[in-house]
Amino acid sequence: MLIDDERIRDAVSRTRVLRLPKQSLYTFGSTSLYYYLVTEPVYAEFTGNCAETIVREGRVIAERPKIVTPYYLMRLEGFGTEAKRYFDALLHEYGGNTAGLLYAYRNEPGEMNIVSEHLPAVVDKLNERIDKRGDPLAAIVRGTDELWDVSLLKFIFEVTRNSAPENFRELGRHGLLGTDANGIPDAARRHVEELFLLVNRGEAGLNTLKGELDRWGLFEEYEDRFYGLFDEGG
Repeated sequence: MLIDDERIRDAVSRTRVLRLPKQSLYTFGSTSLYYYLVTEPVYAEFTGNCAETIVREGRVIAERPKIVTPYYLMRLEGFGTEAKRYFDALLHEYGGNTAGLLYAYRNEPGEMNIVSEHLPAVVDKLNERIDKRGDPLAAIVRGTDELWDVSLLKFIFEVTRNSAPENFRELGRHGLLGTDANGIPDAARRHVEELFLLVNRGEAGLNTLKGELDRWGLFEEYEDRFYGLFDEGG
């Protein structure tokens, strides 16, 4: 396990985001980032002068950032004891109602090609391709071949870190960072209202609405409205 940890740390330290997207992640919608992840083949370290570069292409879909609080995170399932202790520390240090952002990503791998050129030359051509296309959401990452997915995660982390301040500013301008007396963010209330509308239109399922109400501990408050949806559907 220690060896695996060392390999991961090494992959992270050797990863460089050569070109970040020029545009931040969207605050009020999902964002589709196109990436080129370039690596030297694993056998390059043995040959010493490998004139080949592996280019992986794909998309990372960043869902609309969700406003959360440490109290909300405590309600999420799937976290172990250590994570719960960390959330407890957040509650103690910042208060249960401090607003934060939760980002969710989905990777959609595309093509993988081996190019018979040195890596710097390949990067130059990729930059030219992106400039010609004028894509503000394209990126180039130099990673490690064996753990290229770890390199991709580092890229995702950097995009998130760079986008979060602007996302917070936009949410603040729209008055969505406040919380009510029960510690529920205003944005969460608005999202619940949106889900009620979507269910009425048949564009969202009751299970989605119920799950959101349960996660915030709001089902009892909205119980009559929720069951009223069954009457409307009938």
